[in-house]
Amino acid sequence: MRSRGAQISIALVCLVLGIMLAVQFKTTENYENSLVTERVEDLTRKLNTVTEERDVLAKEVLSLRDKLNNVRENDEAMADLQEELQNANMAAGLIPVEGPGVILTLDDSKRSLQPGENPNNLLVHEKDILNLVNEFKTSGAEAVSVNDQRITALSEIRCAGTTILVNWNKIGPPFVIKAIGDPDMLESGLSIRGGRLEMLKALGIQISIKKSENVEIPGYTGMLMNFRYSVPVEYKEKAEE
Repeated sequence: MRSRGAQISIALVCLVLGIMLAVQFKTTENYENSLVTERVEDLTRKLNTVTEERDVLAKEVLSLRDKLNNVRENDEAMADLQEELQNANMAAGLIPVEGPGVILTLDDSKRSLQPGENPNNLLVHEKDILNLVNEFKTSGAEAVSVNDQRITALSEIRCAGTTILVNWNKIGPPFVIKAIGDPDMLESGLSIRGGRLEMLKALGIQISIKKSENVEIPGYTGMLMNFRYSVPVEYKEKAEE
């Protein structure tokens, strides 16, 4: 009987232990499954977050590329406009320039006046300067100045009593006319037979011609014209449309 009771007790203990082990195993398995599930969900959330951040960054990169292209295009357009503006200013004579050319210096004659001779023959007049400036231009001068007064389309060279005005500024002898261009062509244009320079030499006017590899001519500093009545034709046509 004792042996049978002991067997039953041992069997019950084993049963209880088996149940406890089974419960513990099940609990551990559920816990591990729970941990795996939570880990997967956590990783999924992080993956979604990173994916969203990547998409945002990708859009920002594309936006920045577009902006960079626009900046480059604007810079190129601005550079083109600056170049056109500089060329326009050079053509208008508004900025200083330098280059090879010729420097012509004129001064009144030092010879004695002959009996009955007109004293004006010994002087340099505004028409002499104007003719020489035109001869420079005809010979291909790209820029001309008279006593550092830039000659432009708006310039005037005229006599005012006993003085000469260039760009409304009084100038006096010696008259230094600078021209930028092909030095040989400019000198050849001045020395043309029967030209103004030959006539002035015959009258005894002091003349000096010097070719130079670097002639500096200042920009125009005179009065700028305000266009009240003139408008570009293309603007007028657009306005009428």
